[in-house]
Amino acid sequence: MRKLIASTFVSLDGFVAAQNEDMSWVMENFNEQMGKYAGDLMESMDAILLGRVTYEIMTSFWPGQTESTSPGASKMNHTPKIVFSRTLKKATWGTYDNVTIVKDKAAEEVARLKQQPGRNMVIYGSANLVRGFTQLGLIDEYQLLVHPVLLGAGKPLFAAMPKRVNLKLVRTESFKNDVVVLYYRPK
Repeated sequence: MRKLIASTFVSLDGFVAAQNEDMSWVMENFNEQMGKYAGDLMESMDAILLGRVTYEIMTSFWPGQTESTSPGASKMNHTPKIVFSRTLKKATWGTYDNVTIVKDKAAEEVARLKQQPGRNMVIYGSANLVRGFTQLGLIDEYQLLVHPVLLGAGKPLFAAMPKRVNLKLVRTESFKNDVVVLYYRPK
């Protein structure tokens, strides 16, 4: 059975983006260790799951990148993507023909995908998707890259959760730039 991993950058005060979707605080801290983390995660996956907002941010950048401009671009661009959105009418990824839109029955689609043979599926960012899939019990592992910054406001990762979810810390990893990766699994 395939595993669904949620991987996201988060500030110490729990935000995945500052106001106006600002993510500059992530790149200010990006270093070689984070690049290795990202590369290892990419090598473990064969599908990317995205919410609409994260899809729009990523598709404005990645399709124009190459390995020489952004290491990991080839894997990012060639990996099939599933975008969960009720509003998108079409989704493209530059010249790559590998994006599918799921408009409804998201839980059923993820359950179906998890039963298929293959490697991990990764959700990048996509706070709304992570919250929804958490409540449905669909996420097998959370990899939270906690940055040493307090944003004070922005988009919270786990806002307004309707029910409690207990997690178990299974691993930590510290980087020289003071970013800590927390690996959690549902109890």
